[in-house]
Amino acid sequence: MTANVNANTWSSTRPWRGIMVATTLPLRDDLSVDHDAYAEHVRWLIDNGCDGVVPNGSLGEYQTLTDEERARVVRTAVEAAGDGARVMPGVAAYGSGEARRWAEQAADAGCGSVLLLPPNAYRADEPAVRAHYAEVARAGVPVVAYNNPIDTKVDLTPALLARLHQDGSVVAVKEFTGDVRRAYELAELAPELDLLIGADDVLLELAVAGAVGWIAGYPNAFPASCADLYHSAVSGDLDTALPLYKSLHSLLRWDSKTEFVQSIKLSMDIVGRRGGPTRPPRFPLTGEIEEGVRAATEKAVADGHR
Repeated sequence: MTANVNANTWSSTRPWRGIMVATTLPLRDDLSVDHDAYAEHVRWLIDNGCDGVVPNGSLGEYQTLTDEERARVVRTAVEAAGDGARVMPGVAAYGSGEARRWAEQAADAGCGSVLLLPPNAYRADEPAVRAHYAEVARAGVPVVAYNNPIDTKVDLTPALLARLHQDGSVVAVKEFTGDVRRAYELAELAPELDLLIGADDVLLELAVAGAVGWIAGYPNAFPASCADLYHSAVSGDLDTALPLYKSLHSLLRWDSKTEFVQSIKLSMDIVGRRGGPTRPPRFPLTGEIEEGVRAATEKAVADGHR
């Protein structure tokens, strides 16, 4: 029995579904933002089978941006996508009030949803987490929770996510832990909460477990092949999905490593898309890490991925 692919694809009524690419941000050699190049990248991703973009996430180096840069990135994405519903900005901030202001800015720009981490400079307890999401939800744009306890030290467990959904604060979760067991528990506790794949290297496992979207990293370099992989996986076509997944997995796992921003930008450089530099504290890859990313990227190219 296969899943209904229509439930796993983008629509204007549920614009957080489908393949939403966590976009890298093109920087010039002087590390200023190249907004024209970013607009071209957004258009290229959508033209090559992706449904929308997630600017100002970690892949977009939002922590290093000024407020003016961050706001302009969102406006650039909306204009380039041609439909603000296809844009899901990251609105993470140290304070709940600041995160709400970023969500309001996204709503004013016409974005279809926003992506929100729990408090990431304070190891918040459950009441604080629920208040944080409720505050941002007041901006009036659908909120996708982002569960990354590795970095935030705050774990959005299935039970807590069910409460956030019951509160009316979140519509979906980007699940990054890699623990596929959570998908089944979440489906039991909050069946109406959408599960989104949050790490490239557990795509197939979470697709089989019922994910209806993918906030993706490696489509920045290989959008067409990643789109084929996603759609075959969520539709239950494992004869197509499994060979693709095995072929790409040595590359996809770099999305879950500390150096994921530099890794994906390097892969883009190798395939002829400008990834370019990153802002400090991230520096170019060297040694075994650089060699590993190059080898995985070159293997994907040799296998015909694009």
